[in-house]
Formats: sequence, C-alpha cells, structure tokens
Amino acid sequence: MPCWYDGPLAAFDTETTGIDVERDRIVSAALVVQETPRSAPRVTRWLINPGVAIPEAATAVHGLTADHLALHGRWPAPVLEEIARALAAQSVAGRPLVVMNAPFDLTLMERELRRHRASSLDAYLGGHPLRVLDPRVLDKHLDRYRKGRRTLTDLCAQYEVELTDAHEAAADALAALRVVRALGHRFAERLEGLHPAELHSRQAVWHAAQARGLEAWFARSGNPETVDPHWPVRPALPAAA
Repeated sequence: MPCWYDGPLAAFDTETTGIDVERDRIVSAALVVQETPRSAPRVTRWLINPGVAIPEAATAVHGLTADHLALHGRWPAPVLEEIARALAAQSVAGRPLVVMNAPFDLTLMERELRRHRASSLDAYLGGHPLRVLDPRVLDKHLDRYRKGRRTLTDLCAQYEVELTDAHEAAADALAALRVVRALGHRFAERLEGLHPAELHSRQAVWHAAQARGLEAWFARSGNPETVDPHWPVRPALPAAA
C-alpha cells in the first residue's frame, strides 16, 4: 500500500482582495485533485465578483481587476456554497487537503461562509473533518534550522517543484500539492508512520510552537506584534459591544 504522499491528495488555494482574513474577500479559488504522483490533476476553478473594490496592490499580485471580475465573476453566495461542498467531498472521500498557510485560506473561507451563507465550514463538513497538510508548517518543523523565507516560491525551489503562473489559484494549489509529495519523500523516515489524521493533529501543535517562537523573536527585536497560534482555522473575533 503506498504511503499517503504517494496516494490521493487534494489541494486548495485562493486569491483575495488583501491579507486581512476578517475583512478581505475571495476573488478566485481552485481545488486540485490528484490520485497518484503520475496522475493528471483534476482542476476546478471559481471566479468571484466580491462586490467590493479591488485594491491596486491586490491586482498587482494576482492580476484580477474589478472590471474583469464584474464581467466574468459570479456572486459570492452560490460560489462559496460550491466550494464548501467540494471541500466537504474531499473529507468524505478521505482525501487529505493540502493548503499552503492554511490559517489564511481556510479562515478566510470560514469568514466568507458566515458573511454570505450564514454558515460555517464545519456545517458543510457534516462530521467528516478535514485532514489538512500545510507545507509551510511541515517544512518549518521538519527542517527547522534552515535559514531563509518559506513562501510557496521558496518551498518550490527547496523541493525542486516547478511553479508557473504564481498567484494563480490553480497553479499555486498544484505546486503546493507537489511540494507536499516531495517533502514526504525527503522526510519519509519521519513521516511514513504517521497517517494524515494524526499529522493534522500534530501540525496544530507544531504551528502553535512556531507562532510562539516567532512572537518571541519579534519581542527580542522590539516588535510588539502577536502571532495567532491557531491552526488550521482561526477562531472568530468577539463581536464588538
């Protein structure tokens, strides 16, 4: 029986109006499913007209303009329903879900569902929890002393994965999936005995430790910035009084 990193995997990515998960919106998303490393990936793409302004800084990253989204995008509510059901289908199938920097994409997805569907990701999962594989968390734990940044572009270079059309949701999702496969092979002795469900639980612990370490580094540098330790979804902020 093949190890999980040689078996079925899915990957999810979004492009957005910015980096604030509480206020920004999804403008495009993609789900990539691949049964084996040699299988052709199946790609589903979504384009959303968020109904809000698209900052120039965001367009500079992903190339999506307000005019393009108004012409080709769909309204958020039905698209978010489709995405949530597609993610839930991966859980029902027992297929691990690769999400690079999961607390960003999955928290934003959670907030969008609450905003437009008055629902939550858990409601769509229906008791079939996600088994998330976050290449950023895995790489930082397994190769913790390597210096340098750990963006998707950096990880692709480190694991010899081709990344074309960076910041296009499907391209980023497929690259992240391939990074996880390559990472699995590189650290096979440490990973092959762990099932994705167990890895999911351990990544929550690893991410919390990584967040504490980064926050301590900020403090030593005189920076009061805090780092959210929650993974893969950040809890909702308390409602304003």
